Order: sequence, then C-alpha cells, then structure tokens
Amino acid sequence: MAWGLLIIRVIVGLTLIGHGTQKWFGWFGGYGLKATGGWLHSINVKPGLFMAFLIGLAEIVGGLLFVLGWGLPYGAALIVIIMLGAIITVHGKNGWMKANGFEYNLILIAIAIGLALIGPGIYTL
Repeated sequence: MAWGLLIIRVIVGLTLIGHGTQKWFGWFGGYGLKATGGWLHSINVKPGLFMAFLIGLAEIVGGLLFVLGWGLPYGAALIVIIMLGAIITVHGKNGWMKANGFEYNLILIAIAIGLALIGPGIYTL
C-alpha cells in the first residue's frame, strides 16, 4: 500500500508542478505568466496576471506538498481549490467526457481528497 500511495503522490504532484511551471515560465509547451494572465483576463478572471501568478504558485506548492507527503492536506486543499476554479471558469460548461470537459479536474479532486483522508503513507518527509 505504501508504494502505491507514493506512486500516486509523485505522479499527481509532478504533473501539477508541471502545470504551474507552464503558467510561470512557459515550460512544457506553456505560455508563461504574461500570456496566461492575458488569457485569464479575457475570460473575466481578473486581475489576470496576478491570478496567473497565484494559480501557478498554488499548483507548484500544492504539487510539491503532494510529492513530499509533508503537509499533504494543505497540498490537497490547494489542488481542490484550483480544480474547482478550473471547472467553474472553463471546463464545467463543456460537460463531462466532452471536448475540454471537466473529467480531468474531477479526477484530480477525487485523488486529492482521497489521499488527504487516507494519508500520505510511510514514504514521506
């Protein structure tokens, strides 16, 4: 069981860190802070640049807490908040299992809440 929890934490956490670095630095095919901020502003998430910074920060910190297992409930809370925001602002209107739908966000919410309830396992800091 401990290895399974570690695998889930590391893969989910690194994926969120990757999404945060897409927003901040444009890594992994992302657009960087300025372009992400402009896009957020265009969908009425204002102030766009500041929100891009906060969302990227929450993804990086939440992902890091998830990977390390230290402060897992806080990392999980950040993930849930980010994914709910993504559903409300972008993906919810597209439905479930449709193009650009909210199923990915929902899976991450389920994983975050599930691990927060189970705990990080023995392989943590």
